[in-house]
Amino acid sequence: MLAAYYTRFGHPRDVLQLGELATPEPTAGEVRVRLAVAGLNPVDWKVMAGQRSASMPFACVVPCSDGAGIIDAVGEGVSTHRVGQRVWVINGQVRRSLGAAAQYIAIGVEHVHALPDSVPLEVGACLGIPALTAYRALTLDGPVRGQQVLITGGAGAVGHYAIQIAKAHGARVLTTVSSEDKAGHAWAAGADAVIDYKRESVGARVLELTGGQGVDRILETDLAANVDSLLPSLKQGGIVAIYGSATDMAPKIPVAPFLLKDARLHFVSVFVVPDDARCRAVNEINQMLERGELKHTIAATLPLTEIVAAYDMVIEGRQLGKVLLAIDAEEGRRHV
Repeated sequence: MLAAYYTRFGHPRDVLQLGELATPEPTAGEVRVRLAVAGLNPVDWKVMAGQRSASMPFACVVPCSDGAGIIDAVGEGVSTHRVGQRVWVINGQVRRSLGAAAQYIAIGVEHVHALPDSVPLEVGACLGIPALTAYRALTLDGPVRGQQVLITGGAGAVGHYAIQIAKAHGARVLTTVSSEDKAGHAWAAGADAVIDYKRESVGARVLELTGGQGVDRILETDLAANVDSLLPSLKQGGIVAIYGSATDMAPKIPVAPFLLKDARLHFVSVFVVPDDARCRAVNEINQMLERGELKHTIAATLPLTEIVAAYDMVIEGRQLGKVLLAIDAEEGRRHV
Protein backbone atom coordinates (compact mmCIF):
# COMPACT_ATOMS: atom_id res chain seq x y z
CA MET A 1 0.00 0.00 0.00
CA LEU A 2 1.04 3.62 -0.50
CA ALA A 3 1.72 5.38 2.79
CA ALA A 4 3.45 8.39 4.31
CA TYR A 5 5.78 7.45 7.15
CA TYR A 6 8.79 8.52 9.20
CA THR A 7 11.59 6.65 10.95
CA ARG A 8 13.05 9.49 13.03
CA PHE A 9 11.79 12.60 14.78
CA GLY A 10 11.84 15.98 13.06
CA HIS A 11 9.88 18.52 11.04
CA PRO A 12 7.52 16.90 8.51
CA ARG A 13 9.51 18.30 5.58
CA ASP A 14 12.68 16.67 6.93
CA VAL A 15 11.43 13.25 8.01
CA LEU A 16 8.31 12.28 6.07
CA GLN A 17 8.71 9.74 3.29
CA LEU A 18 6.21 8.45 0.77
CA GLY A 19 6.46 4.84 -0.34
CA GLU A 20 5.12 1.31 -0.31
CA LEU A 21 4.50 -0.52 2.97
CA ALA A 22 2.96 -3.94 3.47
CA THR A 23 -0.83 -3.81 3.42
CA PRO A 24 -1.96 -4.73 6.95
CA GLU A 25 -4.17 -7.74 7.65
CA PRO A 26 -6.77 -7.47 10.42
CA THR A 27 -6.12 -9.67 13.45
CA ALA A 28 -8.70 -10.87 15.97
CA GLY A 29 -11.04 -8.03 16.94
CA GLU A 30 -9.84 -5.77 14.13
CA VAL A 31 -11.23 -4.50 10.85
CA ARG A 32 -9.33 -3.20 7.86
CA VAL A 33 -10.46 0.08 6.37
CA ARG A 34 -9.68 1.18 2.84
CA LEU A 35 -9.21 4.85 3.57
CA ALA A 36 -10.61 7.56 1.32
CA VAL A 37 -9.69 10.57 3.48
CA ALA A 38 -7.48 11.33 6.48
CA GLY A 39 -7.75 14.31 8.82
CA LEU A 40 -4.67 16.14 10.09
CA ASN A 41 -4.39 17.41 13.66
CA PRO A 42 -1.72 19.51 15.42
CA VAL A 43 -0.84 16.61 17.71
CA ASP A 44 0.32 14.63 14.63
CA TRP A 45 3.27 16.88 13.91
CA LYS A 46 4.03 17.43 17.60
CA VAL A 47 4.46 13.67 18.01
CA MET A 48 6.47 13.62 14.78
CA ALA A 49 8.72 16.38 16.12
CA GLY A 50 9.48 14.42 19.30
CA GLN A 51 7.50 16.70 21.61
CA ARG A 52 5.60 13.82 23.22
CA SER A 53 8.31 11.17 23.61
CA ALA A 54 12.04 11.01 24.26
CA SER A 55 12.54 8.29 21.66
CA MET A 56 10.75 6.84 18.65
CA PRO A 57 7.99 4.54 19.97
CA PHE A 58 8.19 2.39 16.81
CA ALA A 59 10.80 1.92 14.10
CA CYS A 60 8.36 3.20 11.46
CA VAL A 61 5.36 5.46 12.09
CA VAL A 62 2.51 6.33 9.73
CA PRO A 63 0.94 9.55 11.11
CA CYS A 64 -2.71 10.65 11.46
CA SER A 65 -5.27 9.45 13.99
CA ASP A 66 -8.42 10.42 12.09
CA GLY A 67 -9.78 9.07 8.82
CA ALA A 68 -12.78 7.75 6.95
CA GLY A 69 -13.32 5.01 4.40
CA ILE A 70 -14.84 1.61 3.76
CA ILE A 71 -14.31 -1.61 5.73
CA ASP A 72 -12.95 -4.19 3.28
CA ALA A 73 -11.88 -7.02 5.60
CA VAL A 74 -12.47 -8.20 9.16
CA GLY A 75 -10.50 -10.26 11.64
CA GLU A 76 -11.60 -13.17 13.77
CA GLY A 77 -14.55 -12.38 16.01
CA VAL A 78 -15.87 -9.50 13.89
CA SER A 79 -19.07 -9.93 11.89
CA THR A 80 -18.58 -10.11 8.12
CA HIS A 81 -21.69 -7.91 7.84
CA ARG A 82 -19.40 -4.98 8.53
CA VAL A 83 -17.59 -5.42 5.21
CA GLY A 84 -18.62 -2.56 2.92
CA GLN A 85 -19.66 -0.28 5.79
CA ARG A 86 -18.82 3.43 5.56
CA VAL A 87 -16.94 4.38 8.73
CA TRP A 88 -15.01 7.05 10.56
CA VAL A 89 -11.80 6.01 12.28
CA ILE A 90 -10.41 7.37 15.55
CA ASN A 91 -7.15 6.82 17.48
CA GLY A 92 -5.44 5.52 14.35
CA GLN A 93 -2.02 6.59 15.60
CA VAL A 94 -2.49 6.22 19.34
CA ARG A 95 -0.06 3.67 20.80
CA ARG A 96 0.15 2.20 17.30
CA SER A 97 2.69 2.45 14.51
CA LEU A 98 0.41 2.59 11.48
CA GLY A 99 -1.98 5.54 11.34
CA ALA A 100 -4.37 6.89 8.72
CA ALA A 101 -1.96 8.54 6.25
CA ALA A 102 -2.07 5.37 4.15
CA GLN A 103 -4.35 3.52 1.78
CA TYR A 104 -5.32 1.00 4.46
CA ILE A 105 -5.49 0.77 8.24
CA ALA A 106 -6.14 -2.33 10.36
CA ILE A 107 -7.40 -1.33 13.79
CA GLY A 108 -9.54 -2.52 16.69
CA VAL A 109 -13.24 -2.48 15.92
CA GLU A 110 -13.84 -0.20 18.93
CA HIS A 111 -12.08 2.60 17.04
CA VAL A 112 -14.16 2.28 13.87
CA HIS A 113 -17.66 3.76 13.81
CA ALA A 114 -20.44 3.65 11.24
CA LEU A 115 -20.91 6.92 9.40
CA PRO A 116 -24.51 7.94 8.64
CA ASP A 117 -25.34 7.44 4.95
CA SER A 118 -26.13 11.13 4.49
CA VAL A 119 -22.69 12.25 5.72
CA PRO A 120 -19.77 12.54 3.24
CA LEU A 121 -16.59 10.63 4.02
CA GLU A 122 -14.74 13.95 4.11
CA VAL A 123 -16.81 14.94 7.13
CA GLY A 124 -16.03 11.61 8.79
CA ALA A 125 -12.33 12.44 8.61
CA CYS A 126 -12.96 15.75 10.40
CA LEU A 127 -14.50 14.24 13.54
CA GLY A 128 -12.14 12.07 15.60
CA ILE A 129 -9.91 14.18 17.82
CA PRO A 130 -11.78 17.51 17.46
CA ALA A 131 -15.39 16.39 17.95
CA LEU A 132 -14.66 13.76 20.60
CA THR A 133 -12.40 16.16 22.55
CA ALA A 134 -15.12 18.81 22.46
CA TYR A 135 -17.76 16.36 23.67
CA ARG A 136 -15.55 14.88 26.40
CA ALA A 137 -14.43 18.26 27.75
CA LEU A 138 -18.02 19.53 27.87
CA THR A 139 -19.66 16.50 29.46
CA LEU A 140 -16.99 15.04 31.74
CA ASP A 141 -18.13 17.07 34.77
CA GLY A 142 -21.89 16.78 34.37
CA PRO A 143 -24.57 18.53 32.31
CA VAL A 144 -24.05 22.08 31.06
CA ARG A 145 -27.73 22.85 30.49
CA GLY A 146 -28.49 26.30 31.91
CA GLN A 147 -24.81 27.02 32.51
CA GLN A 148 -22.56 29.69 31.06
CA VAL A 149 -19.53 28.22 29.31
CA LEU A 150 -16.38 29.95 28.03
CA ILE A 151 -14.72 28.14 25.13
CA THR A 152 -11.25 29.47 24.36
CA GLY A 153 -10.20 29.33 20.71
CA GLY A 154 -13.71 29.09 19.32
CA ALA A 155 -12.48 29.18 15.71
CA GLY A 156 -10.26 26.14 16.17
CA ALA A 157 -11.35 22.63 15.23
CA VAL A 158 -12.16 21.60 18.82
CA GLY A 159 -13.63 24.98 19.73
CA HIS A 160 -15.88 25.07 16.67
CA TYR A 161 -17.43 21.72 17.56
CA ALA A 162 -17.55 22.61 21.27
CA ILE A 163 -19.65 25.71 20.57
CA GLN A 164 -22.17 23.65 18.63
CA ILE A 165 -22.33 20.79 21.12
CA ALA A 166 -22.61 23.16 24.10
CA LYS A 167 -25.50 25.00 22.44
CA ALA A 168 -27.22 21.69 21.67
CA HIS A 169 -26.87 20.85 25.38
CA GLY A 170 -28.56 24.08 26.45
CA ALA A 171 -25.59 26.21 27.54
CA ARG A 172 -24.97 29.90 26.96
CA VAL A 173 -21.64 30.05 25.11
CA LEU A 174 -18.94 32.70 25.25
CA THR A 175 -15.82 32.19 23.18
CA THR A 176 -12.48 33.83 22.41
CA VAL A 177 -10.91 34.46 19.00
CA SER A 178 -8.02 36.48 17.58
CA SER A 179 -9.43 38.12 14.42
CA GLU A 180 -12.58 39.30 12.67
CA ASP A 181 -12.58 36.29 10.35
CA LYS A 182 -12.36 33.93 13.29
CA ALA A 183 -15.09 35.86 15.07
CA GLY A 184 -17.38 35.29 12.10
CA HIS A 185 -16.53 31.60 12.19
CA ALA A 186 -17.47 31.41 15.89
CA TRP A 187 -20.70 33.37 15.41
CA ALA A 188 -21.67 30.98 12.60
CA ALA A 189 -21.19 28.04 14.97
CA GLY A 190 -23.78 29.57 17.30
CA ALA A 191 -21.75 31.43 19.95
CA ASP A 192 -23.76 33.85 22.12
CA ALA A 193 -20.81 36.18 22.66
CA VAL A 194 -17.40 36.46 21.00
CA ILE A 195 -14.37 38.08 22.63
CA ASP A 196 -11.34 39.20 20.62
CA TYR A 197 -8.51 38.44 23.05
CA LYS A 198 -6.08 40.50 20.97
CA ARG A 199 -8.08 43.66 21.64
CA GLU A 200 -10.02 43.01 24.84
CA SER A 201 -9.31 41.83 28.37
CA VAL A 202 -10.89 38.38 28.45
CA GLY A 203 -11.49 38.39 32.20
CA ALA A 204 -13.07 41.84 32.25
CA ARG A 205 -15.24 41.11 29.23
CA VAL A 206 -16.43 37.78 30.68
CA LEU A 207 -17.43 39.49 33.93
CA GLU A 208 -19.29 42.14 31.95
CA LEU A 209 -21.14 39.51 29.91
CA THR A 210 -22.06 37.43 32.99
CA GLY A 211 -23.19 40.24 35.28
CA GLY A 212 -20.03 40.01 37.37
CA GLN A 213 -20.50 36.31 38.16
CA GLY A 214 -18.10 34.61 35.79
CA VAL A 215 -18.77 31.40 33.88
CA ASP A 216 -19.59 27.99 35.31
CA ARG A 217 -17.16 26.19 33.07
CA ILE A 218 -14.19 26.92 30.82
CA LEU A 219 -12.86 24.75 28.00
CA GLU A 220 -9.19 25.64 27.79
CA THR A 221 -7.10 24.99 24.70
CA ASP A 222 -3.82 26.56 25.92
CA LEU A 223 -3.39 26.62 29.68
CA ALA A 224 0.02 28.29 29.64
CA ALA A 225 -1.10 31.17 27.43
CA ASN A 226 -4.40 31.79 29.19
CA VAL A 227 -3.85 30.93 32.86
CA ASP A 228 -3.99 34.60 33.91
CA SER A 229 -7.46 35.05 32.41
CA LEU A 230 -8.95 31.91 33.95
CA LEU A 231 -9.37 33.20 37.50
CA PRO A 232 -11.27 36.41 36.70
CA SER A 233 -13.42 34.55 34.15
CA LEU A 234 -14.42 31.66 36.43
CA LYS A 235 -17.17 31.82 39.01
CA GLN A 236 -16.67 30.51 42.55
CA GLY A 237 -16.51 26.72 42.43
CA GLY A 238 -16.23 26.66 38.66
CA ILE A 239 -14.57 24.04 36.49
CA VAL A 240 -11.79 24.34 33.91
CA ALA A 241 -11.55 21.45 31.42
CA ILE A 242 -8.01 21.63 30.01
CA TYR A 243 -7.20 19.79 26.80
CA GLY A 244 -4.01 21.58 25.76
CA SER A 245 -1.10 23.83 26.70
CA ALA A 246 0.57 24.38 23.36
CA THR A 247 2.83 27.27 24.29
CA ASP A 248 4.32 25.51 27.33
CA MET A 249 3.66 21.93 28.46
CA ALA A 250 4.92 22.77 31.97
CA PRO A 251 3.06 25.99 32.82
CA LYS A 252 3.25 27.75 36.18
CA ILE A 253 -0.13 27.61 37.95
CA PRO A 254 -0.90 30.05 40.81
CA VAL A 255 -2.23 27.51 43.29
CA ALA A 256 -3.42 29.82 46.09
CA PRO A 257 -5.90 31.84 43.99
CA PHE A 258 -7.37 28.66 42.52
CA LEU A 259 -7.70 27.21 46.03
CA LEU A 260 -9.56 30.28 47.24
CA LYS A 261 -11.87 30.06 44.26
CA ASP A 262 -12.54 26.37 45.04
CA ALA A 263 -11.89 25.76 41.35
CA ARG A 264 -11.56 22.37 39.73
CA LEU A 265 -8.91 21.93 37.03
CA HIS A 266 -9.75 18.83 35.03
CA PHE A 267 -7.24 17.64 32.43
CA VAL A 268 -8.85 15.92 29.45
CA SER A 269 -7.35 13.53 26.90
CA VAL A 270 -9.45 11.99 24.17
CA PHE A 271 -6.90 9.19 23.83
CA VAL A 272 -7.75 7.57 27.18
CA VAL A 273 -11.54 7.86 27.26
CA PRO A 274 -13.20 4.78 28.83
CA ASP A 275 -15.05 2.57 26.35
CA ASP A 276 -18.54 3.39 27.66
CA ALA A 277 -17.92 7.14 27.58
CA ARG A 278 -16.48 6.92 24.08
CA CYS A 279 -19.53 4.99 22.88
CA ARG A 280 -21.87 7.62 24.32
CA ALA A 281 -19.92 10.38 22.63
CA VAL A 282 -19.85 8.61 19.25
CA ASN A 283 -23.57 7.83 19.43
CA GLU A 284 -24.54 11.42 20.20
CA ILE A 285 -22.23 12.83 17.53
CA ASN A 286 -23.72 10.44 14.98
CA GLN A 287 -27.22 11.46 16.03
CA MET A 288 -26.32 15.12 15.59
CA LEU A 289 -24.86 14.29 12.17
CA GLU A 290 -28.06 12.51 11.13
CA ARG A 291 -30.14 15.50 12.20
CA GLY A 292 -27.84 17.91 10.38
CA GLU A 293 -26.97 19.72 13.60
CA LEU A 294 -23.21 19.87 13.17
CA LYS A 295 -21.42 22.27 10.83
CA HIS A 296 -18.00 21.35 9.46
CA THR A 297 -15.40 23.53 7.83
CA ILE A 298 -12.80 22.06 5.50
CA ALA A 299 -10.00 24.50 4.74
CA ALA A 300 -8.21 22.36 2.15
CA THR A 301 -8.00 18.84 0.79
CA LEU A 302 -4.61 17.81 -0.58
CA PRO A 303 -3.53 14.48 -2.08
CA LEU A 304 -1.48 12.10 0.05
CA THR A 305 1.53 12.92 -2.13
CA GLU A 306 1.37 16.51 -0.80
CA ILE A 307 1.29 15.58 2.87
CA VAL A 308 4.26 17.83 3.71
CA ALA A 309 2.46 20.88 2.32
CA ALA A 310 -0.64 19.83 4.24
CA TYR A 311 1.29 19.69 7.50
CA ASP A 312 2.85 23.07 6.73
CA MET A 313 -0.68 24.48 6.72
CA VAL A 314 -1.48 22.84 10.06
CA ILE A 315 1.75 24.07 11.65
CA GLU A 316 1.20 27.64 10.45
CA GLY A 317 -2.35 27.50 11.80
CA ARG A 318 -3.71 30.29 9.62
CA GLN A 319 -6.52 28.35 7.98
CA LEU A 320 -10.09 28.19 9.22
CA GLY A 321 -11.16 24.57 9.31
CA LYS A 322 -9.64 21.15 8.84
CA VAL A 323 -6.86 20.17 6.48
CA LEU A 324 -7.58 16.78 4.89
CA LEU A 325 -5.64 14.28 2.82
CA ALA A 326 -7.33 12.60 -0.14
CA ILE A 327 -6.05 9.04 0.15
CA ASP A 328 -8.20 7.24 -2.41
CA ALA A 329 -10.24 9.67 -4.49
CA GLU A 330 -12.00 6.94 -6.47
CA GLU A 331 -13.12 5.16 -3.28
CA GLY A 332 -14.42 8.44 -1.91
CA ARG A 333 -16.44 9.20 -5.04
CA ARG A 334 -18.09 5.77 -4.95
CA HIS A 335 -19.23 6.10 -1.36
CA VAL A 336 -19.81 9.80 -0.67
